Amino acid sequence: MSFITLLTDFGIKDGNVGVMKGVIWNIAPHTQIADLSHTIEPQNVAEAALILNRSAPFFPAGTIHMVVVDPGVGTQRRPIAARLGAHFFVAPDNGVCTMVLERAQQEGGPVEIVHLNRPKYWLPQVSHVFHGRDIFAPVAAHLANGVPLVELGAHINDPVHLTLPRPHATSTGWEGEVIHIDHFGNIATNIRQENMGNPHDVVVRMGGAEIHGIVRTFGERPPGELVALYGSTGNLIVSVVNGSAAQRLGARVGDPIQVETSKQAK
Repeated sequence: MSFITLLTDFGIKDGNVGVMKGVIWNIAPHTQIADLSHTIEPQNVAEAALILNRSAPFFPAGTIHMVVVDPGVGTQRRPIAARLGAHFFVAPDNGVCTMVLERAQQEGGPVEIVHLNRPKYWLPQVSHVFHGRDIFAPVAAHLANGVPLVELGAHINDPVHLTLPRPHATSTGWEGEVIHIDHFGNIATNIRQENMGNPHDVVVRMGGAEIHGIVRTFGERPPGELVALYGSTGNLIVSVVNGSAAQRLGARVGDPIQVETSKQAK
């Protein structure tokens, strides 16, 4: 059994996601398809990279992750496919695979990337605006059918990388920034649990608000209270219990956050 995941900024109104599934099933009818998300902010490659990185590891080895967040569709940007660690990825070469590539390199897993330049693995007619249907979906399906990565295109070693924001240490703790705001209005930052000291001695400052200490769960504080805690992927998040921290603080991706710790992590 083969598995393909789909991650796009298409939404679900216009039928594009269903069309790509139809293309896949025409070529690889026994493939199981999972929808990671189709509500990535339009053209937001960095958001797609983040969701891909935190989602992909939970799928079986050999899963094919197809990403179509592609503001450069129809231009000279390359379509690519890759084996990164235990999984495969089919996507535009616009940096959306940056985080999963870095993870594979850090873990010492296999890294193999090809430029999808062999049209026999595409649909016969290729539009200028829907490579998800005409290139990425058929390529993902051929991978699911067992076509080797090397058959799909020429090897490359210069994929596009995103410049990812990194937290930096200060004399009293850490400075970072907002990297994601989820459906509930929880504010995720690029400061991670391993950066932090004693959770009781932490002071988090953001958007004019000051939060003392880190809680383990939302339920430790009453509804409406602003709290800081670690998300499921280990990132520091700011939340309102049963509410929206993003709305409360007027937060946006890229906004700064400061953390003061009793013992600065190195």
